Amino acid sequence: MTLPVSDPNAWATAMNNLGMAPLGIAGQPILPDFDPALGMMTGIPPITPMMPGLGIVPPPIPPDMPVVKEIIHCKSCTLFPPNPNLPPPATRERPPGCKTVFVGGLPENGTEQIIVEVFEQCGEIIAIRKSKKNFCHIRFAEEYMVDKALYLSGYRIRLGSSTDKKDTGRLHVDFAQARDDLYEWECKQRMLAREERHRRRMEEERLRPPSPPPVVHYSDHECSIVAEKLKDDSKFSEAVQTLLTWIERGEVNRRSANHFYSMIQSANSHVRRLLNEKAAHEKEMEEAKEKFKQALSGILIQFEQIVAVYHSASKQKAWDHFTKAQRKNISVWCKQAEEIRNIHNDELMGIRREEEMEMSDDEIEETTETKETEESALVSQAEALKEENDSLRWQLDAYRNEVELLKQEQGKAHREDDPNKEQQLKLLQQALQGMQQHLLKVQEEYKKKEAELEKLKDDKLQVEKMLENLQDKQENCASRLCASSQESDQPPEKTVLGSPIKSEREALLVGIISTFLHVHPFGASIEYICSYLHRLDNKICTSDVECLMSRLQHTFRQEMTGVGASLEKRWKFCGFEGLKLT
Repeated sequence: MTLPVSDPNAWATAMNNLGMAPLGIAGQPILPDFDPALGMMTGIPPITPMMPGLGIVPPPIPPDMPVVKEIIHCKSCTLFPPNPNLPPPATRERPPGCKTVFVGGLPENGTEQIIVEVFEQCGEIIAIRKSKKNFCHIRFAEEYMVDKALYLSGYRIRLGSSTDKKDTGRLHVDFAQARDDLYEWECKQRMLAREERHRRRMEEERLRPPSPPPVVHYSDHECSIVAEKLKDDSKFSEAVQTLLTWIERGEVNRRSANHFYSMIQSANSHVRRLLNEKAAHEKEMEEAKEKFKQALSGILIQFEQIVAVYHSASKQKAWDHFTKAQRKNISVWCKQAEEIRNIHNDELMGIRREEEMEMSDDEIEETTETKETEESALVSQAEALKEENDSLRWQLDAYRNEVELLKQEQGKAHREDDPNKEQQLKLLQQALQGMQQHLLKVQEEYKKKEAELEKLKDDKLQVEKMLENLQDKQENCASRLCASSQESDQPPEKTVLGSPIKSEREALLVGIISTFLHVHPFGASIEYICSYLHRLDNKICTSDVECLMSRLQHTFRQEMTGVGASLEKRWKFCGFEGLKLT
């Protein structure tokens, strides 16, 4: 951009008034006797031919240096930049949504047209409010235009080439607080808040789980549809939900009670199906366990074979032919294979122990629970038959009431030739006949079950008598054991002559204790042995058992184990060693 200079003398005079050394286009001084002290405005460095705005291309600005403001030329005025050494002009805090600026330091002769000419370079101007006291307020269309207008703060303005004080001034641009700006900013914020709420609502609706389907209102037609669905396994869950909703809504009344009872009864019929499904799943689980155990045993066999290969390779015949690296690898592989084999072996043994524990628990419980389960099953069947009998009676009463209602309606309406009602009556009569036949069958089954119950009660009485006899026999045996213990307290010369086992009960105890101690190779205390025997017979005395074991020195041996406070007497089975000695 070039600076037109029509009159060199006028340009020199203006530069002299501004305190600048007047130069020509080529850079030569116009006034050689220029005195800088005569200038009106001090603090402005002299102009150089390299400054922008004089038609000469400026040198490239390094990125580290701050931006230097340039002279701005307009049609009717000129703007001169402030001294770069001065601090930047102070500004107030920016109001929210500010689009209006305060411009002070305008020339007295400045017009609104000059203001528009200067500030329209920053952006579109919406309104200007000029005061008579050399300031104005300018409102722009956008907020970023205010930042461009603040760039002109500190510039010195001169109207044309005049040197009069009324035609010069120093611009001060600052933020201004306007109601219109604040209102527009608040409207924009509300709009953004609405958009954010809408976005969140859409996100919540997208993430919200789908609502369940609506449940239809109760009617006879819908009741028949739901009753049919309850009989179908695939539609049972949907029909049960509808039935539950109707009951909770209070749709059950005297007229619809029978329909609801039939639906509840059909829902109850699915219990057996669910139990069968559970049993099938349990069977599948057992089969899967068995397959897993078989596969684990096969893997364990292969591990054993691999370990055997490593052991055979580590023998001297083959070991001497391998290198050191090969020997090292073989030994490392052998250790890894043995560790993995041991882990799999422990896992398999744990599975087998669990199965043995389950089997032992089942055997103990089966003996005590078989009779109780049979009696409870028969009692539950009898109760179920009673409930079915009652339900069938209630249904019969309901059908009879319906028949009576239909007859009354026929008598009131005087429609004897109505074919639909006749068909309904026939259907009801057929249903009544079927219900009566079913009732008779249920009553016969109920009588049979009662007879079976009576037989079971008689059997139970006989079993109780047998148990009482057995208890009497056990008491007699216990008294004999006490007598034998008293005889054992006599001098050893007499006991040695006789046999150490006095009765068949003592022989049974010796066999049970030998089996128990054979399972416990590290021995067991007398309390542990008696706790096991009490599960078989509560009347066994600890002192009798200890006396019996002390008499059989070649079969049982007492040892002390532990150190210090943990000393404990333990009995061990030594029958095989005693057999060798005898």
